[in-house]
This record gives sequence, C-alpha cells and structure tokens, in this order.
Amino acid sequence: MTSQLTRAGVLDLYFPEARCKLIEIAAFLDRLDRAEGAEDFRALAFREAMQCLAGSEAHRAEKVLLALSDPTVEPIPQAHGKGAVGAWPGATAV
Repeated sequence: MTSQLTRAGVLDLYFPEARCKLIEIAAFLDRLDRAEGAEDFRALAFREAMQCLAGSEAHRAEKVLLALSDPTVEPIPQAHGKGAVGAWPGATAV
C-alpha cells in the first residue's frame, strides 16, 4: 500500500528543485532575448511548451512533451544530422 503526499509534503520535497529550474529557464529566456538573429523552431516550440504550464489544467507534462515532439507518423527518407535537437522543426507558436 502506498501513501500519498500532502500538498505541503510535495512542496517540502520538490519546491527547491523546481524553483531552481524555473530560475534557470528565466535566465535562458533572458539570454535568448538578448541574442541576435531570428527565432528558430526550437524557440517557438519552447515558448509553446511554456504556455502549457500556465493555469491549472491536468496533464501538463504530457502537453509539454507533445509541444516539443514530432507529431508526424511517416518516416523521413534521411536524417539531417546525427542527433536530436529537442524540438520538431514544424512547431508553430500558439
């Protein structure tokens, strides 16, 4: 039998780490805003994913993952690089 944490228990355990990550994201966005050049698909996908965090709707983690994922089902003929870039090039801002 598993016991469920209270809201205060979740905050006690996870708030410091989440706070740190939030500050890191804010710093990343500040650096991105100060940088020159056009915003590419990764920045658009990131901003779309952040919109999934607002409010109190359920399944935020799933929505963020979907905002950063390739929704297509057909394989591409050839990869354009050796590694993943973390976002789908077809992403559009919400």
